[in-house]
Amino acid sequence: MNDSQATNDQKKTEVETRVVPAADSKIFPPEMQPVTRDFNASNPYFHVLNMVVDPEVGVGIVDMGLIYHVEEHDGVVLVTMTLTSMGCPAGPQLTTDVDAVLRMQEGVKDVEIEVVWEPTWNPDMMNPDIRAMLFGGM
Repeated sequence: MNDSQATNDQKKTEVETRVVPAADSKIFPPEMQPVTRDFNASNPYFHVLNMVVDPEVGVGIVDMGLIYHVEEHDGVVLVTMTLTSMGCPAGPQLTTDVDAVLRMQEGVKDVEIEVVWEPTWNPDMMNPDIRAMLFGGM
């Protein structure tokens, strides 16, 4: 492998994640609210992203309500997501896995991930069936 190939491979594995502090966040429009009940059938990335599992809970991140918005423009997939808390130890692993699973999809050239803190994640954002399984009749 030459230096150019090594540099290209390294670029492919780097994850660009921008964390937006709560103080800088704005109220999200309705289309950016968490998906809690059904996958967005018109957006194939929701199903793919649910294959990324929160290692602390063992549940897909879409079912967890961590994915707020996904869109694709010219091969660049933009993901707006959150974590269960600002100190979530699984955060780096989750963003790396989101990047990796999306890059495996046909036509995806790049992935940009924005981690936001508003709206604050809470169990009500979870898929109701998963929430009931984990917490009972909440």
